[in-house]
Amino acid sequence: MSGADYSARRTDPAAPVAAVREVKAETILFPDADGPVPNNPDLPVLLMRGAVEGDADAIMALYEANGWRRVWTYTVFDYQHYHPNAHEALTVASGKADVQLGGPSGPVLTVAAGDAMVLPAGTGHCRIGATDDFAVCGGYPPEQVDRVVVQAGTMALADAQAQIATLARPATDPIYGADGPTLRHWGEAAHGA
Repeated sequence: MSGADYSARRTDPAAPVAAVREVKAETILFPDADGPVPNNPDLPVLLMRGAVEGDADAIMALYEANGWRRVWTYTVFDYQHYHPNAHEALTVASGKADVQLGGPSGPVLTVAAGDAMVLPAGTGHCRIGATDDFAVCGGYPPEQVDRVVVQAGTMALADAQAQIATLARPATDPIYGADGPTLRHWGEAAHGA
């Protein structure tokens, strides 16, 4: 899917940055592949419930202020997919959704406005259901803006795992900047695990 397919992009470049609350990050590690989904054996998913307050433009401005790029507002696809060449930040701007993480056997989490997630490259995700007003903002570390969307089962696991293993860790947290759970849980920016 190309960026032009997204239904909404940041429309107000002067939007204020979203307000942030200090919350404890929940971690979920998927150390093994789940069928056709490679996951990331070294880096956990980070879930920060109620961490962000603001509309979509304010959330995207927050990502950009913290060095994350190619920001967008849309939804989570309703099929199992992952990004082998990029970590992804997702923050719910409105509504709520049930999102399955880690592949077809993974847990289904209910996320609502203000909840933020950082998905390490390779992590499967799929929207199971959502309210009519569900919208999520996404973004990527600056050197990973050319991310690809891989539908589960369309790429050889070994190829996906090879891409994941060489990926740099982000230099900043998309929500908290230079000092956030992404850096604390994933370690300093470095190649590989």
